[in-house]
Amino acid sequence: MGIRISFIEFLNSVPLGWNFLEGLHHEEFEISRDVPSECARLLAQGTVDIGLIPAIEYQRIPGLRVLPNISISAKKEARTVLFVSRVPLTELKTIAIDASSRTSVALLRIFLEKFLELQDIQYEEHPPAPERMLANFDAALIIGNPAFRVPRGKFFLHDLASEWNHFTGLPFVFAFWAVREGVDLGEKVHVFQRSKEAGLLAVPQIAKLYAPNLGLTESEVEEYILENLDYSLDKDNLAGLSLFFDYAAELGLTPAVKPLTFYSLSSPNIRSIR
Repeated sequence: MGIRISFIEFLNSVPLGWNFLEGLHHEEFEISRDVPSECARLLAQGTVDIGLIPAIEYQRIPGLRVLPNISISAKKEARTVLFVSRVPLTELKTIAIDASSRTSVALLRIFLEKFLELQDIQYEEHPPAPERMLANFDAALIIGNPAFRVPRGKFFLHDLASEWNHFTGLPFVFAFWAVREGVDLGEKVHVFQRSKEAGLLAVPQIAKLYAPNLGLTESEVEEYILENLDYSLDKDNLAGLSLFFDYAAELGLTPAVKPLTFYSLSSPNIRSIR
């Protein structure tokens, strides 16, 4: 049996999985395409060996190791993690949250409850259908590909990565590769970095392939990947991630903060960072 991968099906993840989806290593892994919450669930139950998981789930799943140097992050605006409201924020009572989300839900609660000090808000999970969500609730959290279809100019729109940057001055990390406890990737660990590099070189091909189904132009897809997203896990991204973990624990969204443990690229040893 090959290494089993759970991969997020959104456009923002495509560059990271380019070699698995279209390139040299297409036949070397068993790949399932899932929404973020399902990636975490499959990894937690041991159905897959490595998953591109929502960052918050690292704090909830024991024994995970993070692949270094790779993430799905936004230095400022993300464009596809939107809080969309029909009413001013001070009038919020009910919010529909995308059932496929985890990290974005925590980020939304930090934005509303910590940064804006809003209380007594009811959150309810809902399938990712923007029109129905906004027809029945004061506001909705819409992530991933459905966010491209949110009409501009009709609602109060808040890009949550941009809001995070406004209040903290730091980037926001949405997801990263996490390896299940006891799994040895061997030399295949290097495939993930090479896949990211290949994906970023293949952005014009990605745009041509994915733009029609998303109702976007090829240039819009290229701009989104190259300008809105950051695929590193650099010092600033790690600082933002650490602060996010602190705030999530402060609000009781996770247990006490667990430091990041990285999967070593050169030896079986692991290392932690806090």
